[in-house]
Amino acid sequence: MVSNRTETHANPWPSSTFLTAILFVLFDVEVIFFYPYAVNFKDLGWSGFYAVLMFVAFFLCGFTYIIKKGALKWED
Repeated sequence: MVSNRTETHANPWPSSTFLTAILFVLFDVEVIFFYPYAVNFKDLGWSGFYAVLMFVAFFLCGFTYIIKKGALKWED
């Protein structure tokens, strides 16, 4: 017996759910890089401060890009 089904097997989870999960993991891993700076901030001096400041600037640029692209919007 052959059935002619025309429906597609849609993914039960919307793609925005997966995108949000990936972005959460990405930004969560980036926050882990702050821990060594927090532990050794006195030993790193100004050069360490500027390095972390540059890291935060890149982090905020990426976050701004994601917001402008609408990756975190749940509405269709």
